[in-house]
Amino acid sequence: MSLINSRIKPFSATAYRDGKFVEVTEADVMGKWAVFFFYPADFTFVCPTELGDLADKYEEFAARGVEVYAVSTDTHFTHKAWHDASDTIGKIGYPMIGDPTGQITRNFEVMREDQGLADRGTFVVDPDGVIQVMEITAEGVGRNAGELLRKVKAAQYVRAHPDEVCPAAWEEGEDTLAPSLSLVGKI
Repeated sequence: MSLINSRIKPFSATAYRDGKFVEVTEADVMGKWAVFFFYPADFTFVCPTELGDLADKYEEFAARGVEVYAVSTDTHFTHKAWHDASDTIGKIGYPMIGDPTGQITRNFEVMREDQGLADRGTFVVDPDGVIQVMEITAEGVGRNAGELLRKVKAAQYVRAHPDEVCPAAWEEGEDTLAPSLSLVGKI
């Protein structure tokens, strides 16, 4: 079952951010855009490349009013240790949520129950707490923060312009479509 257009479920967790442990709940997400970026585990191989790529684009997400939450089933203590041990992870400014009970991972339906690890899942959540974009990739397929940012821009545009849609490969500033009977069969 797809989670698109569903509201995120309640959660409470501890995250590592900017040298501190901070509490994060679903209430912190309300009223702004958010990206939940699930990954299998700290101290692995593809995960740090993805998280580093996201860190490089974090200012652009923040400038658009988007908070990024990296989530794995590791603890917040493990996130701190990884942050301190890796130059790539050390540049992360967004919260790294520890989900050792798997509550958040299960809420977003990306738990590998037989392993206790999260799938590589990405979710864009609007200010109402509703999931607008979701993507799940295989273990060995890394994600692209630039493409994620493009999807966020499209979701924000469609929210601000409810009578328009963004076509494939749409980039900010390009033409959109206004669905109507006159467009049927003409695209």
